[in-house]
Amino acid sequence: MFRNYRIRDYDFKLIFFLVGLTVLGIFSIGSAKVEVQNKQILGFVMGLFIMIVLSFFDYSFFLRFYWVIYALNIVFLLMVSFLGKEVKGATRWLEIGGIRFQPSELTKIMLILFYAQFILKHHEKLNSLKNMAAIILLLIPPLYLVYDQPDMSTTIVIALIFCVVWYVGGLSYKFIFGTLAIAIPTAIVLFIMVLQPGQTIINDYQQGRILAWLYPEQYKQTTAYQQTNAMMAIGSGQLWGKGLNNNMISSVKNGNFISEPQTDFIFTVVGEELGFVGGCTVIVLLFLITLECLNVARKAKDIAGTCIASGMAALVGFQSFVNLSVATGLIPNTGVTLPFVSYGMTSLVSLYIGMGFVLNVRLQCVRKYNN
Repeated sequence: MFRNYRIRDYDFKLIFFLVGLTVLGIFSIGSAKVEVQNKQILGFVMGLFIMIVLSFFDYSFFLRFYWVIYALNIVFLLMVSFLGKEVKGATRWLEIGGIRFQPSELTKIMLILFYAQFILKHHEKLNSLKNMAAIILLLIPPLYLVYDQPDMSTTIVIALIFCVVWYVGGLSYKFIFGTLAIAIPTAIVLFIMVLQPGQTIINDYQQGRILAWLYPEQYKQTTAYQQTNAMMAIGSGQLWGKGLNNNMISSVKNGNFISEPQTDFIFTVVGEELGFVGGCTVIVLLFLITLECLNVARKAKDIAGTCIASGMAALVGFQSFVNLSVATGLIPNTGVTLPFVSYGMTSLVSLYIGMGFVLNVRLQCVRKYNN
């Protein structure tokens, strides 16, 4: 379980990127909603501690319990369905012993770990019909339970992470191209169908967000209000921004034109108050974290390590892309947070747990080359 590591083999570069980005997020959250800043600091301290501890545990030890991890994930999601706390029309939160958390955030990490070991166990016959069917069938329950909360955006992110993990695990190109040949036309047909009046494929509010994205002028005072103001705020920051915690009347944040800016629209605060320079700093740090995870994946000692590091790279990369695209109007509004920057203790601690495993994958691969 424990192994001897050399301190010089530790990935201090990745830790520097993570800490730098989280600190930027803490300052931005304090400017957006000061009363939750201390909670984010607590989440940062907890997450950092857990990450450091996990980084010295052999990840292979945890992966032995991959079926327990999968079962525990399903239990948490089922508890949300039956015992979850509803907030703003969605039931995504669970409270156990006074601790309130969002299981769907843990689902991302737990599924990465589960599939890392599952793929390692069945790597030689990964592309057999039996194993491919098992991989897909095992994904359906957690995906459905997250989607039913309802949380379509997190469902999409989990599906994208799964695709990356399966791909690096050795998925056949024949299956990839065959799936794309079916999936792309199907997605186009579904997109056209959800735009029709009276459709029952997605919820009405989800359809409204798509319509607001396509026709922002028609919905600028209703559904497109937040997204339109977010783009205006980011542009108003210009090069250096208006400064954190400013009291300018012209500030979109100060005028309360964006609700809950500390979560999904935190990049709006970054863009407006830290300007183009601050926004680019956040984007570059997210890119470097993703790149470093991919670099660790490339050198991992086994396919399980590759899947873990690639999965975390996909999590940070895809989720960042979705959040930033919403803030800049590239895609319809969704409820996805910006990794390490948005407020949310469950999200932050979960991400640091995942990065703890990445750090150990890095230590294990360095140990392999040294031996």
